[in-house]
Amino acid sequence: MEVAVCGKTNVGKSTFFKASTMIDVEISNRAFCTIKPNFGIAYITDKCPCQELKIQCNPNNSKCMNGVRLIPVKLWDIAGLIPGAHEGRGLGNQFLNDIMRADVLIHIVDVSGTTDLEGNPTTGHDPGEDVKFLEDEIDMWFTDVIQRNLKKIRDEKKAKVILSGLGINEKQIQTVLDKVGLEPEQIAKELRRLSKPILIAANKMDLSSSEENLKKLEKDFPHLTIVPCSAEAEIALRTAEKNGFIEYVPGSNDFEIKKDLTDNQQKALELIRNNVLKKFGSTGVQDCLNKAVFDFLKYVAVYPVENEFKFSNKKGEVLPDVFLMPPNSTALDLAYKVHTDIGEKFIAAIDARTNKRVSADYVLKNGDIISIKSSR
Repeated sequence: MEVAVCGKTNVGKSTFFKASTMIDVEISNRAFCTIKPNFGIAYITDKCPCQELKIQCNPNNSKCMNGVRLIPVKLWDIAGLIPGAHEGRGLGNQFLNDIMRADVLIHIVDVSGTTDLEGNPTTGHDPGEDVKFLEDEIDMWFTDVIQRNLKKIRDEKKAKVILSGLGINEKQIQTVLDKVGLEPEQIAKELRRLSKPILIAANKMDLSSSEENLKKLEKDFPHLTIVPCSAEAEIALRTAEKNGFIEYVPGSNDFEIKKDLTDNQQKALELIRNNVLKKFGSTGVQDCLNKAVFDFLKYVAVYPVENEFKFSNKKGEVLPDVFLMPPNSTALDLAYKVHTDIGEKFIAAIDARTNKRVSADYVLKNGDIISIKSSR
């Protein structure tokens, strides 16, 4: 699973990336600040079963904060996109090649309208133009690839081979070809919609011009998921939490002060609390990540254990691991995810909550705790 942060401005993209991963990356308003993709680990959050079961968990491959499980995912910040990218303008070819690896795109849009389509400072810019131009650039790039191979694409089998080179799976290709036939522009639009879903992160919501622009975005693009967010506020909160000044769980609607603060620190945090958290329910950054993985890609978080009675592994560690599994994954898929040998020697699976045996083709649900039984 690959989640990519994209957009026109390096400031917005890289700030969101830093807010998600807390990796120090160059953040600048100069053109093409990001040339090679930045890779990092972000965390999606889900309710940990430990509170429901009233047990103390011992996470290994993840974290647990106040009953919230933080599950790692790979996130990358790719080169900025400008109009004409599909023709190779700027770093367009590199950008478009990079996004082929992504399963979902988080498009960082400056909803304040203070940067133009090429990322230059301005006032009164319509953020809706940014939303449309990203979709258009991907559509035009797909169309160019299809049209260059038009004769080959008249053969559906060859079409599948060519389109699979764009990082699109065969099921998605077949779905699109069944729906629109071999019309290049229609294939392009449907493939982009199906294989590269885009979530809009309406960034800079803490600025005065943003609220009206957000309303317009929501009216103009009712089919899109648009999340109001403030990446700068998230960085401030995570930094304060890291330094022990506050207790803050990413995605929360508030924080708790743990140490004495200077007047300036107190004022800064209160601004975030009043202008972002209380107004929008969170900074929005965590919401974007969660929606990308759970809502768009339909992944589920599953906890494999060995001892179904103690919810532990052989070391006695409780709920030690959590795996993100694709939609429609089965108990057998989970066994292979834990280890190939366990999958090959699979005997049975047990739902640890009910202590009932489930079949190999049992479809996993979010929050499942599954004990896999295998032969020695």
